[in-house]
Formats: sequence, C-alpha cells, structure tokens
Amino acid sequence: MQWLYLFFALMAGVGVSTQLGVNSQLRNTVINPILSALISFSVGTIVLAIYMVANSRNSIPSFDVLRNIVWWKWMGGVLGALYVTAAIMIAPRIGAANFVSLVIAGQLLATLWFDHFGYLGFTIHPVNIYRLLGAMLIVLGVYLIQKY
Repeated sequence: MQWLYLFFALMAGVGVSTQLGVNSQLRNTVINPILSALISFSVGTIVLAIYMVANSRNSIPSFDVLRNIVWWKWMGGVLGALYVTAAIMIAPRIGAANFVSLVIAGQLLATLWFDHFGYLGFTIHPVNIYRLLGAMLIVLGVYLIQKY
C-alpha cells in the first residue's frame, strides 16, 4: 500500500507541473496574471464544492468551530494564491524547469526545518548527515538546471 501513496505523490508533482503550464497559457489568454490565478482558484473551489456535496460523509463543521480556528491555519489559501500567482508571473520568464527546481529546493529546505523542529504539527524527524547530503544534492541539481 505504501507504493500507492508514493505513486500518487509522484502524480501530484506531475499535476503541479502541468498546472504551471495550463495557468501560464490561461494568463496569455486573459492577459492579467491575477485574473488567471482567480480563475484557477475559482474552478478548484467549484470542483471541491461539488465533491463535498456528492460525498455526504464529509460533514461541514459548525460556524463555532470555523470561528475558533487560529489565524495561521487560514494561511494555506493565502500561500496557495501567492504560489499560483508567482508561478503564472515567473515561470514563463525563467522557464518551467528553472521555476520548479527552485520551488522544490525551497520546499525541501523549509520542510527539513519543519521536520527537525516539528513545526506545523509535523512529526519530528531530526536533521542528520544523510538528510543534509540529500538536500545538498538537490540544491546542486538546482544549480545545474539553472546553469545549463
């Protein structure tokens, strides 16, 4: 069963890279990068709403539960909007591989930090020499992709 999760994680990466191209092309059509991001998020919101309605076992929390969510837990949408907008504006200028490699390097460095200290509810996985070596190899890969 573990291989299935690994496969879906890999496919999520393919999806994110495909989204990069789709949203960039949408920007070419509508001209405005912010409008392109808004359209992308609106379509995603509609798809999620349809899924929620169709899948009745997912209950919607009460207003009190939603009202008491700490502020930083709402930031996922803000960070997603910033990422999608940055991708729409930057990737066409520097290339998809350059953009994605820098995103991956940033994600890896941030998640090593989060794992090491258990931030944001992640299980603690201390940084060790092997994890640092893996991160350095990925950063080296980013350098090579950027240079060539």
